[in-house]
Amino acid sequence: MKRHYFIGDDLNVVATVERALLSTGIDPERIHVLSLDDADAEQRQLHDVQSLMKKDVVHSAEIGALIGLAAAIAAISVGQFSGLASTVGWLPFVFLAIVLLGFFTWEGGLVGIQLPNSRFRRFEKALRAGAHIFFVDVDSAEAAAMQQILSAHPQLRPAGTGSPSPRWLVGIQHGARRFFQWAP
Repeated sequence: MKRHYFIGDDLNVVATVERALLSTGIDPERIHVLSLDDADAEQRQLHDVQSLMKKDVVHSAEIGALIGLAAAIAAISVGQFSGLASTVGWLPFVFLAIVLLGFFTWEGGLVGIQLPNSRFRRFEKALRAGAHIFFVDVDSAEAAAMQQILSAHPQLRPAGTGSPSPRWLVGIQHGARRFFQWAP
């Protein structure tokens, strides 16, 4: 699978393309619209990017976890090489390592809340200019149908490709959507 990005100035065109892609059988969990005009996108019932995913929480938390892991290893190393672990025991060092890992992961997430998602930074200028980013994850069998639909809408300009959402995550989202549609 590959993620294809497009930039468009008109949400009506984006909505038309989204409906056409949905009619070909592409799951709604693989189609997204990134716009600063959330109300207009919601009014058109577009599959917009969730607010939390617009921020860099996950990526920054991962970086924080790596820093926390290094700090945890340092705490355990101090206990080992200073000889304190043999006198006071390992429990304080293990506890400190767990606290450091959790703290840095949490702090990384807090920093990420203040930053735009690292995958979308390249589109900041277009978004501020009022454009909308439309992206879809397709496999090679669906790419031809997508290109045919998009060729009828030149208002959506190609803006590159990227890595898609993991298949397992799309599967979970698809299952949750089907479950909640079925639930009374």
